[in-house]
Amino acid sequence: MPSPPRAPQEIVPDPPHPGLSPLMTQSWLDLAFLHWAADPADVAPLLPAGTVPDTLDGVTYVGLVAFRMHRVGWFRLPGVPYLGTFPETNVRLYSRDSHGRRGVVFRSLDASRLIPVAVARTVFRLPYVWSRMSIRHDAGTVTYSSSRRLPGPRGAHSRIVLRIGDPVVAPGPLDHFLTARWGMHSTFFGRPMYLPNTHPRWPLHRAQLLECDENLVSAAGLAAPVGEPVSVLYSPGVPVRFGRPARPAGIPTP
Repeated sequence: MPSPPRAPQEIVPDPPHPGLSPLMTQSWLDLAFLHWAADPADVAPLLPAGTVPDTLDGVTYVGLVAFRMHRVGWFRLPGVPYLGTFPETNVRLYSRDSHGRRGVVFRSLDASRLIPVAVARTVFRLPYVWSRMSIRHDAGTVTYSSSRRLPGPRGAHSRIVLRIGDPVVAPGPLDHFLTARWGMHSTFFGRPMYLPNTHPRWPLHRAQLLECDENLVSAAGLAAPVGEPVSVLYSPGVPVRFGRPARPAGIPTP
């Protein structure tokens, strides 16, 4: 008989497993976090088996996160400077499994390096796509541009322009819920997988969204966002370590 679902892990801003032995290392830099509220019932069918939408006060969120991946490496080896460094933009959802582990689920990951995209798709079965991308800083603003190449759909794109604001001195519950995510839920060869990560506490800034022209969210199978994001944040970034995949999750009770 399967064991009953555990209570959700507490949302904590600092990593719950700081001594994680690295399977993979990388840095996430120049991050833009855009989030829209969503009905859990709408996103539940898009999550891997064994997970349900994670919620805060009954609401879940759709995230559009643009950033610069920097020096992806394996184990304790130095990260790769060229192939391991590239812009990326992902569409993500928020998940929870029967062990109480909170995580993210990626619906799409646009990246500008073809070889990492091919490896991630074929070896790890992650929904990476090859795109033409750039990140540009200019007088206190950051512009993230993405135009999809392969495998499509052609025409999928995003252009995000942020003005970086003041540091967030005291992040609130929503700030932590959306950013303090210590693992990823996915499916690997038909089996549920949870990949833990660890990194320092996020240095967050409020940000003003000057422009958002995108259809990546709808291309990922979600309803196109309506209205302004409920949360717009910027972070200069953090170094990250991923650990080995954890045992498969059971199916929790929503």
